[in-house]
Amino acid sequence: MLPLRIAAAQSISVPGDIAANVRIHTQFITAAQHAGVDLLVFPELSLCGYEPALLPACVLQPSDAGLATLQDLARQARMAIVVGAPIASHDVLRPHIGAIRFYPDGSSSVYCKKHLHTSEESFATPGDPAGDNHFALYGTPLALAICADAMHPPHAERAAAAGAALYIASSVVSVGGYAAEVAQLQHYAGQFGMGVLIANQGGTTGGYACAGRSSFWAPGGDLVVAAPGTGPALVVAEYGPQGWRGAVHAVALAS
Repeated sequence: MLPLRIAAAQSISVPGDIAANVRIHTQFITAAQHAGVDLLVFPELSLCGYEPALLPACVLQPSDAGLATLQDLARQARMAIVVGAPIASHDVLRPHIGAIRFYPDGSSSVYCKKHLHTSEESFATPGDPAGDNHFALYGTPLALAICADAMHPPHAERAAAAGAALYIASSVVSVGGYAAEVAQLQHYAGQFGMGVLIANQGGTTGGYACAGRSSFWAPGGDLVVAAPGTGPALVVAEYGPQGWRGAVHAVALAS
């Protein structure tokens, strides 16, 4: 693996306010740029919050004018940025739960969550089972999961079989569900020899008291770095000649 610095943006979304959330995202991106980050991953539905009733009104696509700032920053910072947003489906009342990827070359792509929690089936549509969650950054192959995707072992198995060196989970994980989810992610790091990152919401969203504690496990399963709890934080993991190391950076958000 080439030297690479990746980070989880443990942000807290403003319910349904895309413009406000874009401003929050830009502050995290600036902090990540100062930290020399190559890949920055935000939580599930970071641009609107995990707010089932609000999703149809918050549908986005990469070319939307309101997201131009994020695309420009990705290019200027030479950073890949993964943000969470509802994506249009065949059912206007049940959009996909998606992730928009902005790349350093100015291009973009979309991945839609394939595996929904049972409780999500009333307000979201699962993504295409053949949808591509793989991409490469500076020679390193990666695979993206959105929350419940990561709780389905075949999703990670396929990522490993395709050669992914890193498995990246964009998530909304509650305090009650945190232990089981991170145990599964750590297991993948050990079983498949992939580095595993989770970017979790840093506060309450959609009525869920999220655990924060965004984390990274090195290939083999050793925990490298984790946010200590909730609140905004930038969780950075870096691969270099001495292997993996990590740090947590505080992010002071302007109002």
